[in-house]
Amino acid sequence: MTNLMSRVASAPISWGICEVPGWGAMLPTARVLDEMASLGLPATELGAPGFLPADPEALKAELAEFDMTLIGGFTPLVLHDRGRRESTIASAKAAAALFQRAGASEFVSAVVMDDGWSVPRALDADEMHHLIEMLGVIDEICNAHGLQQVLHPHVQTLVETASDVQRVFDSCDVKWCLDTGHLAIGGVDPVAFARQSADRVGHVHLKDVNMSMAGAVLRHEVSIMSGVQSGVFTPLGQGDIDISTVIETLEHAGYGGWYVIEQDTAITGALPDAGAGPITCVAQSLAYLRDVVAPRLEPKLAKS
Repeated sequence: MTNLMSRVASAPISWGICEVPGWGAMLPTARVLDEMASLGLPATELGAPGFLPADPEALKAELAEFDMTLIGGFTPLVLHDRGRRESTIASAKAAAALFQRAGASEFVSAVVMDDGWSVPRALDADEMHHLIEMLGVIDEICNAHGLQQVLHPHVQTLVETASDVQRVFDSCDVKWCLDTGHLAIGGVDPVAFARQSADRVGHVHLKDVNMSMAGAVLRHEVSIMSGVQSGVFTPLGQGDIDISTVIETLEHAGYGGWYVIEQDTAITGALPDAGAGPITCVAQSLAYLRDVVAPRLEPKLAKS
């Protein structure tokens, strides 16, 4: 089994990089990549539009300056609306082509209500059928581009709650991005998901959560942006999610993919000085994985 820490990466959202208006201040790309590299992170996800170049060769070259590579990217898609079928397919093909040419492996899909991320509503039977059918279409697109689609359960999407997750899980064989934070907020125990469904896990996002704040986010009384700005996500090991057991369970089951620290962050004040701000939280998360999780993991894997 490959060493755990060599498969730990991060995402630009951990540095507050997000396309949502009003999210917070944005750090310069070069600074974010330099700070990722200084922590020894070997790879990143794509991040918000404009963070990395849209040209795949330029993208690879910019990451190579920091000895980093691209894992893939978070890709919101409208899958339930038959009227959007052709435009959605075209959009997915364009994203897949970019990822393939940039050397990525993961297509992280999220099923949104519309392009504006409207609050989800219950779908009728035909809409749900089309959503499931389209997950298969996206799988085919990804396969043709040498990628793996992994479905990301996410607050304020159509795969948000425990019932949403179960419905999709039972209806198709799509692989999943096990996001410890969004699963927990939606009412799914990420440890139980790892134990019961490790063979369906293709990618992992690591988040820790202050669960006392999660209910208001799930009920849409507080937006995910407001929740992030108020601290709903914490450095790994400082919240209420059993991150260590999730990882141990997956590793014991033979998972060999990435663990991406995707610790949604918002910079609500002035830009922090170099070496301060988001990098300190990611460093704390890395220390937890290195000093707490990895030592627990290695003896168990040696015996298996």
